[in-house]
Amino acid sequence: MEALFLGLLAALLWGLHDFTVRVVGGRVEPLVLLLGVLLSGAVVLAPVAAGGDWVALDARAWGLAVLAGVTYTGAAYGLYRAFGIGPVYLVAPICGAFPMISVALEGARGNPAGMVAWVGALVVLGGIALVARSSEEGAAGGGRAEAIGWAVLACLGFSFTFALSQWASEGGGHLPVALVARVSAAALVVVLIAVFRPEVAPTLRAWKPMLLMGLLDVGALTSVTLAGGMRNAEYASVAASIFGMVTILLAWRFLGERLGPVQWLGCGLVFAGIVALGLTGHGGHG
Repeated sequence: MEALFLGLLAALLWGLHDFTVRVVGGRVEPLVLLLGVLLSGAVVLAPVAAGGDWVALDARAWGLAVLAGVTYTGAAYGLYRAFGIGPVYLVAPICGAFPMISVALEGARGNPAGMVAWVGALVVLGGIALVARSSEEGAAGGGRAEAIGWAVLACLGFSFTFALSQWASEGGGHLPVALVARVSAAALVVVLIAVFRPEVAPTLRAWKPMLLMGLLDVGALTSVTLAGGMRNAEYASVAASIFGMVTILLAWRFLGERLGPVQWLGCGLVFAGIVALGLTGHGGHG
């Protein structure tokens, strides 16, 4: 029961995180926002990770964790751009469908998925197709295709981040791996900001949402990690997998993003498929 509660808590926190991205994403520079979120999250995560199993991280684990930070940068940037365009009911199911790709990645490592996983993957694809075909309105400035493109980047990035982080922590040290990945991502974003020189000042004025997003992300990550040592830990990953539906409901309630029956059906199919993938061990958040 405790694992299920922690999974639901993670879904709520990640859903609030993505909802906050939607609220502020169109008004700030994504790279600067991402750096603020990474740094604030790292400050909160560092004391928690300090007591983790750092000895378990060998050279291979360090390399995979750093690489996870690189892929996370692309995933988070795609997420921020996608939610900045919207609508949430279109981009959230795509961004959240990364467990489907995790199935293929695990298969490539010699861990073939079972029937439940493949059925779940097909349901996810069908739901996304249903939502995309019914979403003729809602994307700002006719940017529906652009929103889908960024959401696909986020989906791919999160799938690789999740896989690399899992492989890096196979010997233990889940929170240390998360901290290394986060710091690596922050270092990469600093380089990108130095190269592309985005306007920093407007985003810095949104420091409160940046801090909130960092806290929400780390809180969700810690909840899922703590659940990993409990009885029926798989319930946590399944429950956490519905975070995208939380974001959709928040946008529907507070941002006035209306969904028709077909869109509700498509979203429901996507997250039903994600739950099925979670039952096979492929759920979670990037």
